[in-house]
Amino acid sequence: MLQRKSEPVILEYFEHGDTNAAAEEFLDFVTAARSHLVCETIVEIALDHKAMHCEMASVLISDLYGRVFSAKDIGYAFERLLEKLPDLVLDTPDAALLLSNFIARCVADDCLPPRFVQAQAAAALSAPARQAIHRAETLLSMKQGLVRLDNIWGVGGGIRPVKSLIRQIQLLLKEYLTSGELAEAMRCVRELEVPHFHHELVYETILLALETINSGVEEQLCTFLAELRRCCIVTPDQMDRGFIRVLEDMNDIVLDVPLAYIMLDRFLERCQTRFRLGDNVLKRVPTRGRKRFVSEGDGGAIKDHALKLRE
Repeated sequence: MLQRKSEPVILEYFEHGDTNAAAEEFLDFVTAARSHLVCETIVEIALDHKAMHCEMASVLISDLYGRVFSAKDIGYAFERLLEKLPDLVLDTPDAALLLSNFIARCVADDCLPPRFVQAQAAAALSAPARQAIHRAETLLSMKQGLVRLDNIWGVGGGIRPVKSLIRQIQLLLKEYLTSGELAEAMRCVRELEVPHFHHELVYETILLALETINSGVEEQLCTFLAELRRCCIVTPDQMDRGFIRVLEDMNDIVLDVPLAYIMLDRFLERCQTRFRLGDNVLKRVPTRGRKRFVSEGDGGAIKDHALKLRE
């Protein structure tokens, strides 16, 4: 069954928090006709977990919207969940409250049209389902309700909405470039409490280096990444993932930054002199404009490796 295949992907996502990785796994076995079951399973599994997992589930649904399932699929999933609610409350007494949170959050995230709630309010529903829909209506009608729903699960740290985290990361980088305070930047990264999302921090740092086209800024951002590695704030895996994501997105990046390949080549070489880039990163370096990544005292090992890749 699709639900059984989906469950390990969802539980693994709760561990690593990478919505892109989860999406790729779902796309391997989910068909359009059955994609609503993925959304349904995400919510059902989250009901048995903590608030932080419910937040992660909301983020996952938002990120899978348009990739794995449509608004119609999400609506159908919630219709089915409302029908199952009398049974769900037997195992999870707060299921009606939790489901109302999920519905309201999906509307706030533009994954579900407001008319879905209105239509369900006019339908014949069980008592728990009526309770869930009525509460969802209340949440959505509150003053500044859509803004407050970003924190509907009452949790912070690594389970904050992805868009909010990206904005904070971008602000952090801009403040660092302005102040030049490396220690303060490291403190701010730690305060974000998003170790599973550090690949995005690396991605945004590299992207900023490509867009700025300024050697001074490149050096400052390279120093930032080197310090993240030196202090063991960002793991090698997360560092590699950030670099790889940039390499995979270069065809799109170059549309906005025509010199992107040249800037990338220069930035990679700069980084390689400060800390060793992972083999997985070097293997994906585009042949176009590639230089030999040789750091002083490496005995030519990286040069040899790059030459082999070029062949």
